[in-house]
Amino acid sequence: MNKDFNLFMSQLQETNQTLDFFCDFDKISANVAEVEMSLNTLNYLIGKDDLAKGVSEIWRRDAKVFEVLGILIAVRDEGRKPVVDKEGNVVLLKSYFDSENKVVEFLQGTGLSEIFSSRRIKNLVDYVFGIETGLDTNARKNRSGHIMENSVANILRINNIQFRQEVYSSEFPQLSVLGTDEKRFDFFVKTANKKYLIEVNFYSGGGSKLNEVARAYTELAPKVNSVDGFEFVWITDGIGWKSARNKLEEAYNTIPRVYNLTNINSFIDELKR
Repeated sequence: MNKDFNLFMSQLQETNQTLDFFCDFDKISANVAEVEMSLNTLNYLIGKDDLAKGVSEIWRRDAKVFEVLGILIAVRDEGRKPVVDKEGNVVLLKSYFDSENKVVEFLQGTGLSEIFSSRRIKNLVDYVFGIETGLDTNARKNRSGHIMENSVANILRINNIQFRQEVYSSEFPQLSVLGTDEKRFDFFVKTANKKYLIEVNFYSGGGSKLNEVARAYTELAPKVNSVDGFEFVWITDGIGWKSARNKLEEAYNTIPRVYNLTNINSFIDELKR
């Protein structure tokens, strides 16, 4: 198989982002739905002149609704989030939801009390939908990887290549050479003569992770390839690799089968044969 690293680098794509990459509105809507009833109850506080009285009235009816206050400041895991209280002590954020007075202290300390009294928020359900949309941007890196996996899966399907996804090394006793740690591979393709274990990723931006990935696969591939009938395949793309060119080149020259979305067809042709 002829390999040309410079050509490989020139083929890397700038992005694999489609319009559905930016926001997962199904997940956002589901997250909002989980707290919607509590948020509707807390809407009672909007515009209240006497915030403490409003908190007390809600507390007597259902104190648990205040457990959703964390999301109003874009914090999900209040039980593990430490903060410094007004006495200088480190406490968990969720401790502010243990009493009426602490709830009022939370609202005042975060600035939510002013937001409520000024009616700058009209409806907490709509407000939290916006917060969830903002928080969802943190998942974009994972979505980029999923898009790449879907792209490869579609290419395999179109070419009638049978495959499985998320296959673990423990399924193959021959791969004991990989050690005791179980390894998950993105794709598995079996032909008459070979079993291909395939890893897939896409990087539109740089970072230390790229060097780690290239190093890990440089070490993994020879182990897999040393087992009779098995071969490691790496399908990767994205201009993020330009920031880790040296490490990628080392991996490219070590791993016999490294492809991108442009030259993957050469691998598909081999599978068909």
